[in-house]
Amino acid sequence: MTIPSDPAGVAVAVELEKIRGELTAGFARVDGSLALLVQRGDQTDRQLADHETRLDQLERARWPLPSLAALVAVCGLALSLWQFAARP
Repeated sequence: MTIPSDPAGVAVAVELEKIRGELTAGFARVDGSLALLVQRGDQTDRQLADHETRLDQLERARWPLPSLAALVAVCGLALSLWQFAARP
């Protein structure tokens, strides 16, 4: 790059260099922010996968509860009918 000989040209070149430095710093800041967002997105994906796994485990462990409740209800009904039938 050639350096202009007039003072206005030098001032423009200096200002352009300042703008270039500010743009470089701004892009670095934006790049860092984007990297942070990507990292947070990855963490969120891992948490969602973990929650899905835990939810599947809870659903598999929960299946006997309705069956057990139905069995207790049938036993209670049978006991009530037996007591009712045993009355004189």
